[in-house]
Amino acid sequence: MALMTPARPADDIAEILVKADVIAAKVKELGVRIAADYQGKDLVLVSILKGALPFLADLMRATQIPLALDFLEVSSYGAETESTGVVRILKDIAKPIEARDVLVVEDILDTGQTLSYVIEHLRAQRPASIRLCVLLDKPARRVVPIEIDYRGFEIPDKFVVGYGLDYAERYRNLPFVGVLKPEVYARES
Repeated sequence: MALMTPARPADDIAEILVKADVIAAKVKELGVRIAADYQGKDLVLVSILKGALPFLADLMRATQIPLALDFLEVSSYGAETESTGVVRILKDIAKPIEARDVLVVEDILDTGQTLSYVIEHLRAQRPASIRLCVLLDKPARRVVPIEIDYRGFEIPDKFVVGYGLDYAERYRNLPFVGVLKPEVYARES
């Protein structure tokens, strides 16, 4: 079935969980902490595409130390609202990370399956350290335990979009994190 396009993407939002100004303040706070923790180190931010891109862009600007960027693209959702549990790397990092300090930057942590896979994949490349920064933590969905070093917000078990998070490649451009109305994904499945 073809995706229905509302007059405005925000019309499909049931509630706003995290407003844009609150996100901006938290990202600035995280950037200051990361800069202090990694001062004088060879930091590489490894972002998971595509959802973490807005978070990464804002976070790197808030982290006022020299750093490098790299990207992984993984798939575990497809067009679904829940992870399939099968993680595939679609695009691997471009540069070696051996002996470098890696900070994985991700938009949301729910089951932990994807991030666990990614961290083990990166750990096999022998970085000096590997830590995790997530904007949104959904602990009610956790299946695989994962330590979060830098956490933005803990959120309830609701399907969220905005600020990079999508449903069927839509809603990424919303400046806030909101709960998608269930009827949106019910009518499109």
